[in-house]
Amino acid sequence: MKNTKFIAVTGGVCSSLGKGILISSIGTLLKNAGYSVSIIKWDPYLNVDPGTMSPHVHGEVFVTDDGAETDLDLGHYERILDINLTRDSSVTSGQIFKEILDKERDGYFLGRDIQMIPHVVDVIKERLFKFASRDWDFVLVEVGGTVGDLEGEIFLEALRQIRIILPDKFMHCHLSYVPYLTWANEVKTKPTQHSMLLLKRFGLIPDALFLRVDEEIDNFVYKKLELNLGISSEYIFQVPTFSPVYKLFEYLYNQNLHIKIQNKFGLKPRDSDLSAWKNLVNKISIKRDKLWIGLIAKYVGENDPYLSVFEAIKSACYAHNKNVEIVVIDSEDLNGVEKLRFLNGIIIPGGFDKRGIEGKILAAQYARENKTPFLGLCMGMQVMLIEFARNVLGLKDATSAEFSSAAQHQIIVPMRSQLKVKTKGATMRLGLYPCTIKEGTKTFKAYQKTEIQERHRHRYEFNNKYRETFENSGVIFSGIYKKENLVEISEIEDHPFMIGSQFHPEFLSKPLKAHPLFYAFVQAILERQDNFYVAQYDNYQMEEL
Repeated sequence: MKNTKFIAVTGGVCSSLGKGILISSIGTLLKNAGYSVSIIKWDPYLNVDPGTMSPHVHGEVFVTDDGAETDLDLGHYERILDINLTRDSSVTSGQIFKEILDKERDGYFLGRDIQMIPHVVDVIKERLFKFASRDWDFVLVEVGGTVGDLEGEIFLEALRQIRIILPDKFMHCHLSYVPYLTWANEVKTKPTQHSMLLLKRFGLIPDALFLRVDEEIDNFVYKKLELNLGISSEYIFQVPTFSPVYKLFEYLYNQNLHIKIQNKFGLKPRDSDLSAWKNLVNKISIKRDKLWIGLIAKYVGENDPYLSVFEAIKSACYAHNKNVEIVVIDSEDLNGVEKLRFLNGIIIPGGFDKRGIEGKILAAQYARENKTPFLGLCMGMQVMLIEFARNVLGLKDATSAEFSSAAQHQIIVPMRSQLKVKTKGATMRLGLYPCTIKEGTKTFKAYQKTEIQERHRHRYEFNNKYRETFENSGVIFSGIYKKENLVEISEIEDHPFMIGSQFHPEFLSKPLKAHPLFYAFVQAILERQDNFYVAQYDNYQMEEL
């Protein structure tokens, strides 16, 4: 880490400000100026990882190549910066305390008492410096939560000490909400001032302030904040809400953020090439007919439980020069096909347990019988095969062992490696595994190669006892993990596009590089439209969904 520079981002006033998007934007500007960049997130919660958290509460669990279950912000980092991170990029208070207590039980501290300072903070710093030992030009650090959260104080103390250790290689950026009060017709900086007061209590004065604004602010507000907070107005930046979010890159570029960061570290400034992102924004901004894609889900109206799936769908549609409307349909309330008739394509994402499963099976049946392009992800593939077993093979009680341990025809069963697992955290089949693709299949046409690697998060697999029966009736098992003879990809032979994957392809999709399966799914929709025109429906009709 001899030449590595560190940029830390904290957040104030409230959560969900978009720290992950901001730090990804900073990384984009630096990477496109020719610097090597990586990111680490410090999460103050006491869970070891978010793997056992409810998607209703915490949102999507993002899985890395090496099988870490991480916060969804790592998905932002990977997608936007086109990098593949590891478990080293996800640090939680739970991990830190567990490491220290395990050492204590092993006698590492030789009878000394363990304290927040120095022991806990030292482990945080050691992890960061070890992470940076790979000699990236920049390591970006997002501190989760909000300044003022009790559990986050150890990370703020770590930042204070890092500034002392590396005064010329550390930059602290603070993101704070500046509300606009419509009844007063003015923005209010007082919440930001209070946020800064909390930071000062920890001995921290940020080098740069980013203002999350609803309305653009003028120079008077900059000067007011400069006077009250002690931050040069040259290093105060605005961060409005954009759709698509990629517009933020150019907005920050126009504020010379990339130049000012380089100046801060005494670097000879390089320009940042955002041409690829500008082209994507222009492509998205063109008004076109929309594709209506249904996501048959069980976590509805919550905190981004399917974020990577959403982004993968969008990327594939943009790659085909199409805009998209993603219609989230609650599988628990899906009792008929009326809500499905207006869709150009259907996706069933991953999930757990049997709640809403009959609605998903109904959607798979509709897609199969009506030749509607279908993509099943993890449980989505299992649902696709259960539906086929019930309605084509005539195995009426076909199901998964996860849903019924007493059923005669368990099409989906626990993996052998899972039979003796008793604990929940980090015990699933996780991370990157190879898969061999069968030539001549729709899957091969999508990937254009016979060997791939994809990320997994599951405990159940297709029951090979039924493989020959399925194959004799029109199912092609087009992707296999040969080491364990595990079905990874299934497709319906006489269907334009009905493919299910046991893995999660959405985790490897990028805005500028659509995933092959999602790309092929959208391609199938467009090919179907050549022969079957799906009219656009007015807002009232779609709202009825």
